[in-house]
Amino acid sequence: MTRLAIFFCSALLILNPAALALEVGFAKVDITPKIDGPTPVWLAGFGHNRKATSVHDPLWARAVVLNDGTSKIALVSVDLVGFMYPNTLNVRTKLGLGYRYVMVSATHNHEGPDSIGLWGESERKSGVDAAYLAKVEDQVVAAVHEATASAVSVTASYGTAEDESLLSDSRQPKVRDGILRVLKFYEAKTKKPTGILVQWNCHPENLGSKNTELTADFPYYTLKALEKSQGVPVAYFTGAIGGLMSAPEDKFPKAAGGFYRDGDFEFSKIYGEAVAALAEKGLSTSEPIQLEPFAVSARRIGLPLENPLYRLARTIGVLDRDAFVWTGDANKLGEKASGRMAVGALGLETEVAYLRMGELHIATIPGELYPELVSGKFQEPADPNADFPHAPLEPTVLGLLPGKKVLIFGLANDEVGYIIPKRQWDSKSPFAYGREKMQYGEVNSVGSETAPILMQGLKEAVNRVAKP
Repeated sequence: MTRLAIFFCSALLILNPAALALEVGFAKVDITPKIDGPTPVWLAGFGHNRKATSVHDPLWARAVVLNDGTSKIALVSVDLVGFMYPNTLNVRTKLGLGYRYVMVSATHNHEGPDSIGLWGESERKSGVDAAYLAKVEDQVVAAVHEATASAVSVTASYGTAEDESLLSDSRQPKVRDGILRVLKFYEAKTKKPTGILVQWNCHPENLGSKNTELTADFPYYTLKALEKSQGVPVAYFTGAIGGLMSAPEDKFPKAAGGFYRDGDFEFSKIYGEAVAALAEKGLSTSEPIQLEPFAVSARRIGLPLENPLYRLARTIGVLDRDAFVWTGDANKLGEKASGRMAVGALGLETEVAYLRMGELHIATIPGELYPELVSGKFQEPADPNADFPHAPLEPTVLGLLPGKKVLIFGLANDEVGYIIPKRQWDSKSPFAYGREKMQYGEVNSVGSETAPILMQGLKEAVNRVAKP
């Protein structure tokens, strides 16, 4: 098998369901960086030279560990703009072999520290504090261990609620994944609630580019409201946010007139509480779900590194990440590129996975997935001025997952930027929709082949798991 062949793939075991007993544990560990230390904390997600000056609310690593009686799966969410694949691999190494699968995803918080490198003091300087990221890895490990130790025998329910009006799409065509998905767990003997997992699809960027206070943004208020009303730990995970999914600035009116907009903590609070209310709606209609046994199928795959800005950033050390010789085959990356000045076709290594937990089907995607790739709401025909208007349509998440009860984790185990349907790729003039310049998106994508490769990888991961 090649180095990029399937590294995690296991069909469902033929087990007596009566012998299975689901256990679930929750934990959270503080990952707030020190802002009064010798190293500045550069805030991520907008421009350069945005230095943190105070802490509005702490940042967390939240872990949910599930055990079906034969193996454990750890799902972790961190309040960061991204958690890169090398960091995920470090976490797995530190945890050892006791877990069948470990996923670490980022909320994509734009008001936390730069964990990628693109938002330092200047465009020529990385904003990453390597010592801080190493500490985050350790804290993620601690959160997983704590969640494992706190696990109790549970039953579960699954629910959804939909409200597209809570999402704004700043890129044509306008497509949103307005479905919030939620799991709730109950202690098996007492039926007392023990924890909640929420998956929603919006950029945490309500505080805007001028804020200098560290904050988890609207998920802080979502979690605060839910933990108060439900009385249990809650873990928040980000879904399909490419496109660009953000909070609408014409949704929440002020008493004095006008609307709450970016740059206002009150906007973050009102929006976060609206997401919490949507989660409450999903919980109110949730139904029992069986979450065991587990099956895991994950693929390490390669993506061609086409983006010239990313290549330049890697060359000057702003992006500290290994590259590999690109062979033209996503499953057969070549040797590690020697030095930062490597030329020619290069690729990055990343991962896509499918998890089945009984009746629940989970897709883990290593970046900012466009909602079209969830639902299949592609523009048809594509705008003729797009670069590849006749490219084949990618398979979609909902079309691939073999069931209706799903979770979709974006920025899972990595952040490769925007995952744009190839038919929408538009970096060359004349531009689509009669525009004089390109839309925002391509500048923060690894390249035009990212979506086809990742969706094909998900398809292969799903197909390698035995059908129920």
